[in-house]
Amino acid sequence: MVLNRQERQTNQKKKFLSKLLTTVFTATALAACSSSTNPSSNSNSGADEKADKSQELVIYSNSVSNGRGDWLTAQAKEAGFNIRMVDIAGAQLADRVIAEKNNSVADMVFGIGAVDSNKLRDAKLLEQFKPDWFDKIDSSLADKDGFYNPVIVQPLVLIGNPEAKEMPKDWTELASKYKGQYSIYGLTGGTGRAIYASILVRYLDEKGDLGVSEKGWNVAKDYFANAYTLQKGESTVVKVLDKESPVQYGMIWGSGALVGQKEQNVEFKVMTPDVGVPFVTEQTMVLNTSKKKALAKEFINWFGQAKIQAEYSKNFGSIPANKDAVSELPEDTKKFVGQLKPQAIDWEVVGKYLDQWVEKAELEYVK
Repeated sequence: MVLNRQERQTNQKKKFLSKLLTTVFTATALAACSSSTNPSSNSNSGADEKADKSQELVIYSNSVSNGRGDWLTAQAKEAGFNIRMVDIAGAQLADRVIAEKNNSVADMVFGIGAVDSNKLRDAKLLEQFKPDWFDKIDSSLADKDGFYNPVIVQPLVLIGNPEAKEMPKDWTELASKYKGQYSIYGLTGGTGRAIYASILVRYLDEKGDLGVSEKGWNVAKDYFANAYTLQKGESTVVKVLDKESPVQYGMIWGSGALVGQKEQNVEFKVMTPDVGVPFVTEQTMVLNTSKKKALAKEFINWFGQAKIQAEYSKNFGSIPANKDAVSELPEDTKKFVGQLKPQAIDWEVVGKYLDQWVEKAELEYVK
């Protein structure tokens, strides 16, 4: 029996929602390649250390905006933790931790994806740790040797003004059909970099410059040249809803779109490319340079549990990695995610080339 396009898409969405975090995010998990050591629940140095909740736990994170940091700090305080979240752009976070390795400030990291988590793992700055909720997540989303574990999964999307007459079909057609009408984030943040990578991976060519064909670089050049790049302090949601602005469409992470809908009492249109959209993980990890490893592990055990993840999702529209929390997703989150399917991305290739791709774009394409 041959299914038409609409039936195929419907089946894909149902399959995605039913499995949610089992097989669809395997690519996102990045086939983390490292040592063959199997982590225990509290392995490595600090195993006998006792957590002292009176101490301040410093968390480097790129998941602080939109009230997330304030909420987490308050909830952690109620649970007896004293945390200080340091807001750092995703593209800069791993490099900062590496730069500070001989004079470490942070105790743990929350929010970066697998590509940047692998940087820290490969720099031998992470502690192996298997959290209490490890059996509640899809293990393919975590580092196979236990150096990082996810709490959240994020779809990265293009939203449209609710009154927009039509939605673009793909990132690759924005430049030719919607010049000046779409906003993007710069390449200092994780979202902008991930979407840029999701475009380039369609044009992989071993003989091309940095592994990308000439056609791919032309698409990237036009994508940047015809976009409005959001400046510091500007919001995708505000820009898209501004009736005085020519921008009708904007790049954003899933939970940001859902929070924006709730705050503005609107329902955004969402671009649904045939190839899907990139889904990225928000990982947790303990730095082996910390003197408070036991405290960091106890915090991660608390933060990743189903009850806390369900509440986090209700407040910020995130998709929890903890499968016990998935059943408690709000209806608007289920509807939003139900529109989307994950793009198949070779994140190993992305990890190999991303910094060079970004450098090329910043030197040649970004205004």
